Amino acid sequence: MTQDTFTAFHHGRRIASGDLDAVVSAAFAALAVDSVEPLVFSDHTGAVQPLAPPRPAPAAPARGRPRLGVAAREVTLLPRHWDWLAAQPGGASATLRRLVEAAARAPESPGAARRRAADAACAVISALAGDAPGAEAAVRALYAGDGAAFLRETEAWPADISAYVRRLAGPAFSAVPAPPA
Repeated sequence: MTQDTFTAFHHGRRIASGDLDAVVSAAFAALAVDSVEPLVFSDHTGAVQPLAPPRPAPAAPARGRPRLGVAAREVTLLPRHWDWLAAQPGGASATLRRLVEAAARAPESPGAARRRAADAACAVISALAGDAPGAEAAVRALYAGDGAAFLRETEAWPADISAYVRRLAGPAFSAVPAPPA
């Protein structure tokens, strides 16, 4: 898994790209100039990153292994899944952690990579160009895998926005591998 990079936009112009600390610093510098808050995007997911750190939640009684960052959440499984997990060495929690770690280390499938790229580009389009001419058609082309239509629909957008969404969307248009003969 590679480290995520980020890109900040202010008034429709790209002001910084790189690691989160550098990009957030540039965003705060732009915010000091005027009151319009810059948008910082994850280049991997297209999600907007908050500029201010979230307020800590009230402290709950410590259970489990809080120093390790372990968080208790609910998992809903069928009884046969719970039976299988209970029979594994280390129990259900240890087995789930091992399965998640193995899946996180596995390479992303081509289909998943295309979908992730399309979702990231769509999130940025919604935030930066949702009202731009051709935005809806661009999103339709994005999910249809129509690279030519996507390029055509994003052509008239501000250069920085167009270049960024095209870069994020690039893997969504990669050739689909041919089925084995």
